[in-house]
Amino acid sequence: MNALFGAAALFALVLLRQPLLLILAAGTAFVHVVLANSKFDYMIQDVWTALDKEILLAIPMFLLAGAVMTRGSIAKRLIRIMIALTAPIPGGISVATVLSCAIFAAISGSSIVTMLAVGTVMFPALISNGYPRSFSIGLICASGTLGIIIPPSIPMIPFGIMTETSITKLFLAGIVPGLLLAFLLAGYSVLVNRHRDRSNWDKDEILASIRSGFFALALPVLLLGGIYSGYFTPTEAAAAALVYSLIVEGLIHREIGFRDFYEIVGSTASLMGMLLPLVAFATSLSVIMDYERVPQAIVAWVQTFIDSRTTFLIAANAILLLAGCVMDVGSAIVILAPLLMPLALVYGVDPVHFGIVMTVNLEIGYITPPVGLNLFVAIAAFKASFSEVCRSVLPFIVILLFGLLLITAVPALSLWVIS
Repeated sequence: MNALFGAAALFALVLLRQPLLLILAAGTAFVHVVLANSKFDYMIQDVWTALDKEILLAIPMFLLAGAVMTRGSIAKRLIRIMIALTAPIPGGISVATVLSCAIFAAISGSSIVTMLAVGTVMFPALISNGYPRSFSIGLICASGTLGIIIPPSIPMIPFGIMTETSITKLFLAGIVPGLLLAFLLAGYSVLVNRHRDRSNWDKDEILASIRSGFFALALPVLLLGGIYSGYFTPTEAAAAALVYSLIVEGLIHREIGFRDFYEIVGSTASLMGMLLPLVAFATSLSVIMDYERVPQAIVAWVQTFIDSRTTFLIAANAILLLAGCVMDVGSAIVILAPLLMPLALVYGVDPVHFGIVMTVNLEIGYITPPVGLNLFVAIAAFKASFSEVCRSVLPFIVILLFGLLLITAVPALSLWVIS
């Protein structure tokens, strides 16, 4: 009876369109106090324990670094280099868009930041060079999703926390899948633009762009080299990215000042105020569910329907793709990762591989209606209607789904770097 009452109350909150944080907090408190006969004090302790983790510091620092580079000129300097290098390729500017997103993803860790930083520069360039508006919007939306798979990836941090998986290994495992998806997007861009005029390499422009963007190019080398060599932890890498971006943009390029940084800190604090409580309450719910052996019961129940690793991966992909259509990435990770990971382990799926599969699924959710965040950002950034943006991303969703199939079926794509 209590369970039915709780379910009805949560359903009412959903119907009233209350924030997910309120729903999750209410559900966690109900499970603790009513269903598990626990104490409210224990939930508070779980929340404190969840937030008392050094790795969580990496999230605001990566967000701050990405915002500083977007407000400054690092993104523009990277884009200039990519345009100069891809000039002889059919559809060179579109390929430059993908490569710029891939490189900026390696220094920002965020899909939205990547899409805005590159898209605001490349969208006018694509249109002025005669690329169809629909193709341009779809390409930027899809390429922006690389921000959460190419390391350092902000969503991989809560995944690692919720599932007790090494975040450093997750970062390293995302390199090849991220490059694979970038290659697929760039290949499609070349294919559909193969008849366009192209130009020759301009040696002077290439050298000038590299000189101008030297400090921008050095940052992904610094971050990935530091993480891969073990010299940086993810948190230290985030701190290095923030300090480096502030020095480059504030002292060398002189593109941002104190007022700019003040505004950046305010917007980042607002984002963190949404994410951290979600992680805290989801962790508390996970703790009490584990104490009550709920994951073990779910595993036993699922095993009556799923009898193989392949069937589990198909079912998990279907669930995650559906979740990506209706939930934001952070919410999906903190809610679904603790439930699906025990099943993945039972069916012999490597936890790092499963983390990459989950991240790619939710990456696709960024451009999948009805709540794909990149879609709504595109509406505002490119002055487009919702229907126009949805139509523009359809071919790119197919490409990313093909990439997801390869990443799921071939674990070595994710694991060989850490093996």
